[in-house]
Amino acid sequence: MKLDPDAQASADLLKELLPRPLHRLGVAGAREWVRARASDLPPPVIHEVYDRTVPGAEAEIPVRVYRPGPEAGLPVLVYLHGGGWTVGGLDGVDALCRTLSTAAGCVVVSVDYRLAPEHKFPEPLDDCFRALTWVSSHAAELGADSSRIAIGGDSAGANLSVAVCLLARDRGGPPIVFQLLAYPPTEYGVPRPSWTEYADGPLLTSDDVLWFWDQYLRDEADRADPLAVPANARDLRGLPPAFIITAECDPLRDDGEDFARRLREDGVRSAAKRYPGVFHAFFTEVGTIARAKEAVDDAAGHLVHAFGADTQDDSS
Repeated sequence: MKLDPDAQASADLLKELLPRPLHRLGVAGAREWVRARASDLPPPVIHEVYDRTVPGAEAEIPVRVYRPGPEAGLPVLVYLHGGGWTVGGLDGVDALCRTLSTAAGCVVVSVDYRLAPEHKFPEPLDDCFRALTWVSSHAAELGADSSRIAIGGDSAGANLSVAVCLLARDRGGPPIVFQLLAYPPTEYGVPRPSWTEYADGPLLTSDDVLWFWDQYLRDEADRADPLAVPANARDLRGLPPAFIITAECDPLRDDGEDFARRLREDGVRSAAKRYPGVFHAFFTEVGTIARAKEAVDDAAGHLVHAFGADTQDDSS
């Protein structure tokens, strides 16, 4: 495995800071470890950031809104954080959301959905879909344009993004113009080459992936539900165009790339780009890993194109 120098430095530090694989820390231990890794870098400057809540099924759903400027009628990205449906929150993607908002010239609404295992499938998905629906119906309040809504996320958040797109398609809206998916887990433990080659990480192991899946899913029957495991969808037609980001040294790499192929086969414009020399979770490491800047710039370019044009190039 050949990592970029900054990714190698990060991997070396992880060996020191992560005493054992995430799945062996347990839910409480994994959450505490993630909280302890919070970045101490100053956040990127942006015009406006504020927290609020939106209506949920059982309780209010916290969201964080980012605005790149005072203009009204901006496009909007609903962003869903990663963390295996089990860890993470708004703070872990704060720098990323600030950067995407500025680079793509869009409002970003980051969603703090309920976490497993306390809230298993489909509860986190329900929060995400409700947040999307609220954004669509309150776009003017956000200074946003309800006809230009994209959805995106990293890891588990990317899985939820696909599921939200499936729900929106099958329920007749809200309309989504684009999906931004960073290393999405879309299938349950299929042993593709990256699954075995990078089974031991860095950071995310294949055993971790299965453990996170099992925190999220209620039972084996959920593994067949395309809203939980999107690769099980028989038909992906009608989904919005997608840009899929994968990391070379990630057990989920081939999962995301195969899903991009499935989208294209079903007539959905889909671009996938593999970033060499990095591992899972690099996309959110703004200011730490150089490839993150490259991926964010690429993502912003795809968002700008999707917000302003009817077509999306099929190559990255």
